[in-house]
Amino acid sequence: MKKAIVPSFLLMLLLVGCAKPVFKSKWLDEQAPANFITRFETSKGNFDVEITRAWSPLAADRFYQTVKHRFYNNTLFYRVVPNFVVQWGNNDTLFLQKWKPYKLADEPVIQSNLRGYLSYARSGKETRGSTLFINLKDNQRLDTLKAGGVVGYPPFGKVINGMQVVDSLYAGYEGRTMRALDTLQKNPALFMERFPKLDKINKAYIIR
Repeated sequence: MKKAIVPSFLLMLLLVGCAKPVFKSKWLDEQAPANFITRFETSKGNFDVEITRAWSPLAADRFYQTVKHRFYNNTLFYRVVPNFVVQWGNNDTLFLQKWKPYKLADEPVIQSNLRGYLSYARSGKETRGSTLFINLKDNQRLDTLKAGGVVGYPPFGKVINGMQVVDSLYAGYEGRTMRALDTLQKNPALFMERFPKLDKINKAYIIR
């Protein structure tokens, strides 16, 4: 049974990678509510994240826009490091190129990176907006960590239901997948052959 599941998943990734990306710049005018809840349906079950816009308004707005327009559907939890973080994002290069020109300004850390809290990852100034992580433990050091000329990773939401699902995501590869992200973007089938046990997001959507 397990061998039958993996090829189907590989086919799904190929179809997603070949699909023509859809993007409209007017989506960027959509402002998030002060608070809203997003549900993630995953291969291990569902979890819900409550977003608080006041903690990081620009991040909340971008998250609202991307979830509303199915940015995270059929994506992988490609980095799961025990006792640290779960990380994911859309790695469809064509789709990312549509969003990339619209920079997200950096914001100060208001809410600490505690267990279950959601933040954007980044690689330098104004690079938030596509890759997310949930803290698997209290990671207050991320509040003040300086990397790429920016200080801190501002949380903008927290898991309110299903943290046991987040904890159960496959973590056997730890950080090794990060060295193969180019492969995930260019050849998702090959990436999945190397890391077949990774869990995925079937869909993410706003429930209220």
